[in-house]
Amino acid sequence: MLRLALVAVVTLIAATGALGLRARAQARPAANPRVTERLAALEREAASLAKRSRTLIGEVRKLEVERDLRVEQARQAENAATAARVETDEVRRKLEALESQRTEGLPLLREQFVDLYKRGRRGELALLLSANGLREFARASRAAEALAFRRQRIINDYERTLTALRAEREMLTVRGRELRAEETRAVSARRASERAVTLRAALLDDIDARRDLTAQYLSELQQAYERLGTEITSRASGRIVEPASIPVRPFRGALDWPVVGRLAGGFGTAGATGSPRTGIEVSSAINTPVRAVHDGTVDYAEGYTGLGTLVILDHGADTYSLYGYLAEALVKRGDAVRAGAELGRVGLAPVGGQPTLYFELRVDGRLVDPVQWLKPR
Repeated sequence: MLRLALVAVVTLIAATGALGLRARAQARPAANPRVTERLAALEREAASLAKRSRTLIGEVRKLEVERDLRVEQARQAENAATAARVETDEVRRKLEALESQRTEGLPLLREQFVDLYKRGRRGELALLLSANGLREFARASRAAEALAFRRQRIINDYERTLTALRAEREMLTVRGRELRAEETRAVSARRASERAVTLRAALLDDIDARRDLTAQYLSELQQAYERLGTEITSRASGRIVEPASIPVRPFRGALDWPVVGRLAGGFGTAGATGSPRTGIEVSSAINTPVRAVHDGTVDYAEGYTGLGTLVILDHGADTYSLYGYLAEALVKRGDAVRAGAELGRVGLAPVGGQPTLYFELRVDGRLVDPVQWLKPR
């Protein structure tokens, strides 16, 4: 009977442990929605670029997207590995506590089995038969019941500890396997991003070294800038011009600069393509925060061939600000942003490959010199 009872208890506890493992697996936090959206956007752009006819700026952009995609994947894998490492350490602490609990319970369990051995298989029965009279029999019965209950409780506690130990060891094995997989995935993604950086640099070096490729690349860049201007105009032409809640015009000469850095290319001066710049370029450090110069609504926040990742803010009254060459966008289309809100991070210019922000401003539908609208330096 005792053996059957122990088997039933062990089976029940093992089933409970398995359910606990499944519950803990299901309770793990979901992936960060912003990271998931960023990965999806990069994958969509990569698929779109793969379908286009081959151009130099398209090939450069493909490598930029590949780099950004792999960096995001590595970041996600490293976060997952960190979470797995934390949980692995927690499981190890639980194992140590349970092992200590098991060791502490051994003397008490041994004592009960020694006592059971000394009393023999009919120890409690002998205690009852030795009673004289009903009163002693009742007392002996209570004593025998208490002894049996205490012995069973000690055995059950020990079995629970053993079952919990088995469950935690299983969890440690699972989390260890997941940790190794995430670390491998992170290393692989980092290496892939480094390969994309190397290939992009090699392609740009090849373009610089060959005069015919340089001319083709600069021509394609110029076409990209012109196409952007046409698209901005067409966006505004089909809309009812909404009045601005806070107009930009009164802030002429008082807008904060979109990024900390040095003016590297002025409005109207010859750009890398040889044509006059329609915006300005601000040299900065890689990944420096880029901020909105005025309240507005995000009209565009995706990759744009020739301008890296591009964010366009609609300020109302046919007024727009454009932020190009970004390494990543931290906003999405439709977001309402305040002046000073972080829109993205500084990336690399398509010519020269230096960390640079491209900034363009259109007021009342016309290109203006952004420096005249920004605070004097």
